[in-house]
Amino acid sequence: MAGLLLTFLTCACQQQKAQSAGPPPAVPVSVAPVTEESVPIEIHAVGRVEPSSVIQVKSQIAGQIVRIAFAEGAQVNQGDLLFQIDPRPYQEALKQAEATQARDTANLRQAEANLERDRAQARSAEADAARNRLLIEEGLTSKTLDDQSRATAEAARASILADQAAIESDRASIENDKAAIDRAKLDLSYCEIHSPVSGRAGILLINQGNVVAANGNPVVVINQVMPIWVSFNAPEDFLSEIRRNSSDRKLPVTAIPRDDATHAVEGTLSVIENTVDTTTGTIRLKASFDNRSGFLWPGQFADVTLRLGNLNRAVVVPAEAVQAGQAGQMVFVVKPDQTVEARNVTVGSNFGNKVTIQKGVAPGETVVTDGQLRLFPGAHIKPVPAAKIDSQAL
Repeated sequence: MAGLLLTFLTCACQQQKAQSAGPPPAVPVSVAPVTEESVPIEIHAVGRVEPSSVIQVKSQIAGQIVRIAFAEGAQVNQGDLLFQIDPRPYQEALKQAEATQARDTANLRQAEANLERDRAQARSAEADAARNRLLIEEGLTSKTLDDQSRATAEAARASILADQAAIESDRASIENDKAAIDRAKLDLSYCEIHSPVSGRAGILLINQGNVVAANGNPVVVINQVMPIWVSFNAPEDFLSEIRRNSSDRKLPVTAIPRDDATHAVEGTLSVIENTVDTTTGTIRLKASFDNRSGFLWPGQFADVTLRLGNLNRAVVVPAEAVQAGQAGQMVFVVKPDQTVEARNVTVGSNFGNKVTIQKGVAPGETVVTDGQLRLFPGAHIKPVPAAKIDSQAL
């Protein structure tokens, strides 16, 4: 009995102390109003930077590399000399082709001269044959002489045909020589390998003094980085809206390199893939950037933002107000009596440091943006600037 009396007296004392202590102190928090704004409709994704073109530079002839005219990893311009191949074998081939053309040209002139000679002889033979026919008719010469003159005329005509055939053959040979000369000149021009585009040269894949094969392995790879691509995926739910908005204007795209968040690069959407990836349920997109600043580099990751348009009259709260709760995302809403209630919300799109709320709060209400870790439903709060929360908590 004495033990029960002691317990009762202890509980009464504790209750009296609790009543004399008063309500618990207010929790210092930062708050912000729920607003209604016109916000941009954006798609956020992680993209991969890609060169707009990748050129595998190869030699079109076989030969020895006698000069390398650029530095590895350097910026090269279209038309810059990259490699020089030993030109001497191709110079000799050109001289030989030109000599063959000169020989065939001389043969053509000889054949044309022979033709003129045989034509003159044919005219003389035909004249003799005509005279002999008249003499035979008058009985002044023998038939044998007439046959001889006719045979001579026939032989002259045959020589003319042979000369004409020789001329045609020589002309064909000259045309073939011209083609050989053009080919030799082309091969000689291939002794100098020039950059086909402006871009960034990679690591050398062959050294000076090595022999390259015609159309063999690449000697260097050039990435064209101005302009440059950023490839990223968007959920297929946005496909119709992307197509509709891109049909009449270029959609703006912002890319921020993962390793340098201080530099945002502006570009435009250029390519929409022609099929949806059924495995991931996304559509692949490519944006083009002039990249004159050089901040984007092939192969790096970038945070990409695609802006589709503006959404009018959206409910907006600071992003830091949204917390992860047991039933999903939630916010602490400040009630008129300076207590808070936990309310589940449906979050929409992000833009900057704000988010849109599709369901859960209304414009004009107030939400807690900092200090949520010390809150519970019904807790009293004291709005203070964010900088003072930590000091007051201590």
